[in-house]
Amino acid sequence: MFLEKLKIINVASQVNLNDQAATNRPEENELVWRLEEKSSEFTLFDFSEILHATHNFSKENLLGQGGFGPVYKGQLPDGMQIAVKRLASHSGQGFTEFKNEVELIAKLQHNNLVKLLGCCIQGEEKLLVYEYLPNKSLDFFIFERNRTAFIDWNKRRVIIEGIAQGLLYLHKHSRLRIIHRDLKASNILLDQDMNPKISDFGLAKIFSSNDTQGSTKRVVGTYGYMSPEYASEGIYSIKSDVFSFGVLLLEILSGKRNSGFYQYGDFLNLLGYSWQLWEGGTWIELLDASIAKEICTSDARRYINIALMCVQESADDRPTMSDVVAMLNSESGILPEPNHPGYFNLRVSKTHEFFVPCSNNDVTITEEPHGR
Repeated sequence: MFLEKLKIINVASQVNLNDQAATNRPEENELVWRLEEKSSEFTLFDFSEILHATHNFSKENLLGQGGFGPVYKGQLPDGMQIAVKRLASHSGQGFTEFKNEVELIAKLQHNNLVKLLGCCIQGEEKLLVYEYLPNKSLDFFIFERNRTAFIDWNKRRVIIEGIAQGLLYLHKHSRLRIIHRDLKASNILLDQDMNPKISDFGLAKIFSSNDTQGSTKRVVGTYGYMSPEYASEGIYSIKSDVFSFGVLLLEILSGKRNSGFYQYGDFLNLLGYSWQLWEGGTWIELLDASIAKEICTSDARRYINIALMCVQESADDRPTMSDVVAMLNSESGILPEPNHPGYFNLRVSKTHEFFVPCSNNDVTITEEPHGR
């Protein structure tokens, strides 16, 4: 396993946990000591080592801007390339979310989940160190006309199936039942072979095997990917992730953003446009022009059908990820007709951040930036 292959930092460069703990708050001390107990399978990096690896967080090393802070490329002394997520002090991700992401991902092992190599906690600095994935994120390819040639239908199919397998692992096959809550194109990273890896677990929730849903009064997420019941009532479940997967599937098939879909007149978002085409029997028009000639008609219809089943307005109507994986792998089965999707008749706001009033909930929703 990758954690066993990690090169242990020599004694001179290892974090002095006693000194580090002295500069941290009590709850941070607790995490530091818990991580020390797991030191055989997790690396605690010294802040000076991260500075050296990223050239002092130089602009040249900046990979992108995540929801909770910038991400930098780095290289360790042994040549290993890393990606460093630096928690912004003003971000919405406080220590609770940071601890959540560290402790959660450290326990997960799956080919379609990003590998967390270690972290750094020193004073106000909180950093997550991931494996470096050279092909950036999915949105970099599917939404840019000059890059769609690099991601043909066969690659998109592998990406779709990989994301589905990663979600199925989170929902059913990991030691924990995990709801990601922020699945979107920019959180799907691609390795050197264009295999997808789900990233960014800062908003993830852990369920016991007996729980089916939870609720929160603090609703945070990305506009266009959030399920209706989560955005309006703060209710989340595995079906919330299924909704996000359905949106993502439609985006992969069409090459268009759900939250930036303005060029089709009366069609208010990608969900509304897709539903209109489906009801009119002209769903083939949804496909990205770069893959329209590569995908057979039956496969196109099946994938669009699955996507629309995932984004149905009622959570009870949506399939589980087990169902989705089975449908993706079956070319002969007859699929149920979907009911109308959530948000299919709503106009998408162009504002970058706004608040949606709903009973007893404060909802902060951010819109994905166009371009990187």
